[in-house]
Amino acid sequence: MSTLTAHRSFYARFIVASAGASDERLVAAFEVVPREDYLGPGPWPVFIGSGYLPTISDDPGLLYQDVLIGLAPERGINNGQPTLHARCLAAVAPAAGETVVHIGAGSGYYTAVLAHLVGPDGRVLAYEIEADLAARARQNLAWAGERVEVMAASASAGPLPACDVIYVNAGATHPPAAWLDAIKIGGRLIFPLTPDTGMGCMLRITRLGERSYAATALMRVAFIPCIGARDPAASQSLAAALERQSLGAVRSLHRDSSPDASVWCAGPGWWLSTAEPQH
Repeated sequence: MSTLTAHRSFYARFIVASAGASDERLVAAFEVVPREDYLGPGPWPVFIGSGYLPTISDDPGLLYQDVLIGLAPERGINNGQPTLHARCLAAVAPAAGETVVHIGAGSGYYTAVLAHLVGPDGRVLAYEIEADLAARARQNLAWAGERVEVMAASASAGPLPACDVIYVNAGATHPPAAWLDAIKIGGRLIFPLTPDTGMGCMLRITRLGERSYAATALMRVAFIPCIGARDPAASQSLAAALERQSLGAVRSLHRDSSPDASVWCAGPGWWLSTAEPQH
């Protein structure tokens, strides 16, 4: 085993275990995808909260740490934290043969992980609104053939194809109707539910029936905004809910109905509830 392969193997097991998961399929997906193939030439800018610190060299072994790497630092766009993504991917568990919509694909690294999880009989539809990053992703993912399609477009406005999983890597103030409509019964949506300032939460939604959705707030997160999925009023409602209520209380999502006493957070056409979902 080469040194780089050994780094990648340890990294895969480390990030999955650190995320509290034990899925060997997820370990294998991270183990097989070369992160350096998706991040451009080194040295690479490592995000440190207040800015970026360049790696000491262009040795790709340096990428196999739990760090964010700048894809377009001047725009605040990063290849996100591996343990966070491992936890999110474990939470929605894309299966072999499933169709996944990936929103905010960047240069395609986590799209590649998704492609390995769904396998040759699955499909990944990747949306990236930044045209230059979408072009990079399309080139980086050429190995996947028809299994992966990259679109330089927003996934917030129009309808999406029916899918088993929607994996969102940009912060929304609310769940757009297009996302909720697209997930099949039994399907999962995971996205950063974030106000305009401060941290939000990673929200997992599972469609149980035609109008029934379970919801779980997994953890606090901060993400770059999702263009087309931001609303000032929804941001204010969410910020108030995050300040006064526990993430652990979220149990279900409702659409096109009036909130009752169990409301956790509400916006036009949707609300989160502390009550168990109706099957």
